[in-house]
Amino acid sequence: MAKPAELNPDSPALEVRTPPKDAGPGKLAGPATWVDDRIGLAKLAGNIRKVFPDHWSFLLGEIALYSFVILLLTGVFLTIWFKPSMAEVEYAGTYELMHGIPMSEAFASTLSISFDIRGGLLVRQIHHWAAMLFVAAMTAHMLRVFFTGAFRKPRELNWIIGIGLFSMGLVEGFAGYSLPDDLLSGTGLRFVDGLVRSIPLIGTWAEFFIFGGEFPGELVIPRLYMVHILLIPGLLLGLISAHMALLVYHKHTHWPGPGRTNRNIQGYPFFPIYVAKAGGFFFIVFGVTILMGALMQINPVWLYGPYNPSQVTAGSQPDWYMGFVEGAIRIIPNWEWHILGTTWSWNIFLPGVGLMGLLFTGLALYPFIEAWITGDTSEHHLLDRPRNAPVRTAIGVAGMTAYAMFWLSGGNDIIATQFHVSLNAVTYFMRVAVFVAPVIAFIVTKRICISLQRQDAERVLHGSESGVIVRSPDGGFSEAHVPITPGEAYSLTRHPQPKALVPNGKKVGRLRRRLSAWYADGQLPKPTAAEIAGAAHHGAIEADHGTPAVDAGHDAPALEGSDAGDAR
Repeated sequence: MAKPAELNPDSPALEVRTPPKDAGPGKLAGPATWVDDRIGLAKLAGNIRKVFPDHWSFLLGEIALYSFVILLLTGVFLTIWFKPSMAEVEYAGTYELMHGIPMSEAFASTLSISFDIRGGLLVRQIHHWAAMLFVAAMTAHMLRVFFTGAFRKPRELNWIIGIGLFSMGLVEGFAGYSLPDDLLSGTGLRFVDGLVRSIPLIGTWAEFFIFGGEFPGELVIPRLYMVHILLIPGLLLGLISAHMALLVYHKHTHWPGPGRTNRNIQGYPFFPIYVAKAGGFFFIVFGVTILMGALMQINPVWLYGPYNPSQVTAGSQPDWYMGFVEGAIRIIPNWEWHILGTTWSWNIFLPGVGLMGLLFTGLALYPFIEAWITGDTSEHHLLDRPRNAPVRTAIGVAGMTAYAMFWLSGGNDIIATQFHVSLNAVTYFMRVAVFVAPVIAFIVTKRICISLQRQDAERVLHGSESGVIVRSPDGGFSEAHVPITPGEAYSLTRHPQPKALVPNGKKVGRLRRRLSAWYADGQLPKPTAAEIAGAAHHGAIEADHGTPAVDAGHDAPALEGSDAGDAR
């Protein structure tokens, strides 16, 4: 058997060549492939070019997100020094006015953070202002979503998640507000204790479960601490992640305009443009919050003193987002039942627990109620201008007005003392205002929306006012109108208009028909293609005869078939 030939490295038959540097995968190819095989990095990276529309109203949700990030960062700092204990100690810190006063370790550590920890007071105030901004930004964001109809199919689930975020934000704010164990927050905690006890049948049991016995107990601060730093933040992180995931899945909504439909998005790619803008906006929000914390005092607990169940802070007010519940309880009549030795405090349960339940349940169900009334089952990725949905806009303003009346009622004592009027007179007035003011707001808002629709129709048919007044040969005065752009005309006539439901072979109940007719009532019909063409012809005739008032019609854009012809 022949022996195989040995390979000689120096033999010309075996040539070893070094590949050029640009040939083959780079140094990062191996780790990138390893990661991609396990988490699908390539698919995730495909979303970096996702398009986001550019409009200032979309920044409201970003402010809420960035405020939450600021809360997490400052909360970590405060957690290091805060002691969530109700054990009684004798204060011996820097703030001399309270030397020797017995207080809980929670309040003593709050004073220590404020006066002994370098930068502690600044971080405390940044944290509190960020909490205020978080709730305010969520409120403004939800109002934007409501008034523009961004909650419609397919975003009903994301709207419900937003309601959950809002409710969790209120609970988180209250828990953090109560942790210092000062006299003001203790008064608020006693208020909540009353709400819990007012729950029929299980109220006393629930109070003992939460407080570990009768109020105030010795466990509520540690329990609120765990809720504030662990339970609610975890729920918020989960809901925010789901909210953002659905946002990416459904794609972003955008305002109507030329080339914008329910099937596309116009805007800037996520990377690099949107990332740079979002990152810069985060530092703007952070900077403004730092300025607020440095220049605007909030929650000076050393002025209130430690909590004492036998004392109540005069003129005490809750944080603004809970003021409506306080106001509702202040103005409701004294409705109580006494059955078999048990007191049913409807004067606390209905305006407290009942009002919050009605608020969040109504908000969560509204997308489905509106879809049921209008019979609209189509997808919506184009936003509505609030004027083009007058009933929805009027409902929203009426709700805001009711909230404002309850919120003002929460300060009825402050109003009475500052304006030197009777406290009872303020209370009686607010009892009527919470029902009358929303109705007035609904009527006025609906009329304003219809008037704005009429203004848009006039603008499409006759153009915009030029501000130039011309005198005709016969002595009359008129103002020349200039034509609007085709893009503006498209935007002003792109919105759908709901119609009253009719049986049409389907079972439509009487209540639904009436609600549908009520919802569609007052809608001003959009200019049709024939009306726009007639306005153009009229404007051309006037221009030929030298009439100074130049109608926009001779340059009026011919709207695309379905968007002009289906104006009704």
